Formats: sequence, structure tokens, C-alpha cells
Amino acid sequence: MLIADRFFGPIVGFGLLMSAMTMPCFAFDTQNEVKEDSSPFALFKFGFSAYKNGHKDEAVKALRFAAEKGHQGANWKLARMYAEGDGVKEDDYEAYKMFEQVVHEGADQGTENESYVADALVALAGYVKRGIPNSPINSNPSAARDLYLQAASNFGDSDAQFELGKMLMKGEGGQASPNQAARWFRLSAQKGNAGAQAMLGNLLFQAGKTVRGLAMMTAALEHANKQDKAWIRDVQEQAFSISDEADRRTAMVLAEDIVKTGDF
Repeated sequence: MLIADRFFGPIVGFGLLMSAMTMPCFAFDTQNEVKEDSSPFALFKFGFSAYKNGHKDEAVKALRFAAEKGHQGANWKLARMYAEGDGVKEDDYEAYKMFEQVVHEGADQGTENESYVADALVALAGYVKRGIPNSPINSNPSAARDLYLQAASNFGDSDAQFELGKMLMKGEGGQASPNQAARWFRLSAQKGNAGAQAMLGNLLFQAGKTVRGLAMMTAALEHANKQDKAWIRDVQEQAFSISDEADRRTAMVLAEDIVKTGDF
């Protein structure tokens, strides 16, 4: 659907046909080729495969053994499962400790472990920012800002760049700096972060760059996830409502180009 259709024409719906495949069963036992004394990578591979096929109990067992043997990816995956209540009972403090271990182990430059460490830093920052009830982790926005900065600077993580930009805009955990916020939003936006694209567009709109700002917010709305779509739509529609007709139409054309090229 063309972006302009939403505002100036009929809405066209599309249907997606999905097919399901029957997956084989897994059992983590002595009958299986993967055992407790298998290598950390073999255990991680088995656990990941079991997870993808819906056998989360077996996945947890294998991932635990892999994590105990020092597999960083297994530790990260378990932390994610505890954070989201995915196959285990949700436990933010347990997730926090696992993410902390991933960060403590660090990562050599250029290895896949960099992505685990970056994501773990972002997760820790979120926990530290809001605190974890009934745990030793209290809200500490300043420490959270430092963690986001590590992930944003050292690993170029787009989520960290976006969150750091928001904290800098609001002055959370330290002095406010709209200019620095805009810099981080731009870096995140260039990596495809819809929230950062919308925030940067809103900043441009407020600075008088009406067409460009409105176009960026509109393009961001097109590919935002469900969680971000609501607030992005709010700021986009507010900007749209106070723009004149000519700017709206020009912005819609530019938004189409932005979506096609990905050039924010």
C-alpha cells in the first residue's frame, strides 16, 4: 500500500498465506547423540534446535549445560527466556544475573559474542533504569545511561543509541543535551530503528523542517513494530494535523521515497 493511500485514497488490504511444517521431536537423554558431556557448542546447537521446534523444557536443559560449560550464547539465550517468561517462569532478577555474566565475560572484536554482549548491556540498562522489585536492583538512571552509552559507543547497538537519545532529550540520569540526542537518533535511524527515525523526524519538524520531518515520521510508521506503532502514530498525526495541504502531499511523496531507499 502506498503511504499516500492512507490519507488520500482507499485502504487496500493484503492477506498472507502461512503454512506449517511438522517438526521432529527431541529428547535430551542418554538415547540422544547429544549428552551432558557433549561440547558446549553441541549442547547449544541442540538447545537452540529444540527451542525452535517448541521443546522448550529440553532446550532449557541443554542450554543450562552449555552455559555451565562457558557458552556465552547459551547464557544469553537463557537470560532472554527468563526475561520474557519464555519456556520458564518469568524472573527479571534471574535474567539480570545472567545478562550480567554475559557482559562480565566480554567479547573479542569481530566475534559473534559481540552481539550477545551488546544486547545484554541494553537489557541491563533497562533493568537498572527502572529497578527490579523485590531484588537488590534499585532504579539508577545515571548508571543506566552509562550502560546504554557503552552499548551505543562500543558496539553501535541501535536500540542503545535510541534509548540513550531519549535519556539525553529528557535529561534522565544526567544533563539534557538535545544536540547529542539528535546525533544518537540519527545513528540509530540509519540502522533502521523506527523509534529513532520518528524521534529524529519530530525534532526536524519542530525545528521548522516541516516536509522532511513529517516524511520521516510517516516512513517510520510504515515499518514500526506493534509496541512503537501507537506512539509514533500519535506524534505523526499531530504533526500532520497542523501542516498545510501542500506540505502534507509533498511529505507523502518523500516518505514513499524514504521507504524505498531506506535513506533517513
